[in-house]
Amino acid sequence: MAGPLSHIRVLDLSRIMAGPWSGQILADLGADVIKVERAGEGDDTRKWGPPWATDANGEPTREAGYYLSVNRGKRSITADLSDPADQQMLRDLAKHCDIVLENFKVGTLQRYGLGPEDLHAVNPRLIYCSVTGFGQDGPRAADVAYDFMIQAMGGLMSVTGAPDTEPGGGPQKVGAPIIDIMTGMYATVAVLAALARREQSGEGEYIDLAMLDVATAMLANQGMNHLLSGKVPTRAGNRHPNIQPQDVFAVADGHIVLAVGNDEQFRRFAACLGEPGWADDPDYATNAARVKNLARLHPMISERFLSQPLAHWLHALGQAKVPCGPINTVPMVFDEPQIRHREMLRDLPHPLLGSLRQVVSPLRFSKAPLDYRASAPLLGQHDAEVRAEFGLRPLGETGEDRA
Repeated sequence: MAGPLSHIRVLDLSRIMAGPWSGQILADLGADVIKVERAGEGDDTRKWGPPWATDANGEPTREAGYYLSVNRGKRSITADLSDPADQQMLRDLAKHCDIVLENFKVGTLQRYGLGPEDLHAVNPRLIYCSVTGFGQDGPRAADVAYDFMIQAMGGLMSVTGAPDTEPGGGPQKVGAPIIDIMTGMYATVAVLAALARREQSGEGEYIDLAMLDVATAMLANQGMNHLLSGKVPTRAGNRHPNIQPQDVFAVADGHIVLAVGNDEQFRRFAACLGEPGWADDPDYATNAARVKNLARLHPMISERFLSQPLAHWLHALGQAKVPCGPINTVPMVFDEPQIRHREMLRDLPHPLLGSLRQVVSPLRFSKAPLDYRASAPLLGQHDAEVRAEFGLRPLGETGEDRA
């Protein structure tokens, strides 16, 4: 059975992470995603190694892990945007597409006759999504941005990490490029919403998406906490600002994550620790009281946790239905029985490597299950195929791949 977007075609002019992440989600959902890359160079992330994938003989290739993580299931063609013939080729290809993704600097594609006005002129039903650091207007619209700097500018690093007063304190970025990933997610939501509207209106759409806007939206409860209280949110390590107890606690042989979410869970938690009276103490009986009196409650919890090893607490709290878990390394995540059961790792066909193990989409559809056709493509792998399929200008008289 075809995926839910098997009737959709995407022209992916984006590179690095945010735009390609959206393109990969759409490809996972069944869309035909045609990735356009610089002739002879390709996406910047093709060079972002090591690590590199290794071939059947154990020899490293030039397929970087970063690139492979965000371009699954796409078709790759090459183009020189400064070449008028390639510009026309892309305008012709846009006639056959439903969505365009791009993350060039503001005004770049307009100079090449590939801006939203140009492509809407040849395909009025096109959904055109531009991803930039700061948006299409405003004092910083022309500036280049990367995930790290937007994590800082968007406030995320001000609430991530231990307080300055604690060992290792100071601002920290999230360990994955979370702004790029969430920008890709917002881009996907936006283009799907525009497709839904097109079903009613018949009209295309232009979407202006900024990474800094996404980072600001992602402040979520931290941002609203400030708007309500006027207080500046600060770094609190792993402690939740609104719900307690939620933190990392040391146990006799390691650490455990505790995520008590309501008063009934706290009652069961207190009983597991041998302190059922805590749940009746007005200083701890409600979440608001626990947040207010955390300075007294936290050390008592820490002392009790140190009395037993991790396995004991995971079993006891698990039996009591108190949310908790170990801090897994990445290999431990991949070995997690639940992850194995859910088949989150799959071996996908790769033209150079034979097959490549990858983390796949978490989306599950009962009537339109996802079908992972292939890993990320080689540079220009589908040049001849795509050009022939849509009657586009060949690469050259001999059809040789210029990449």
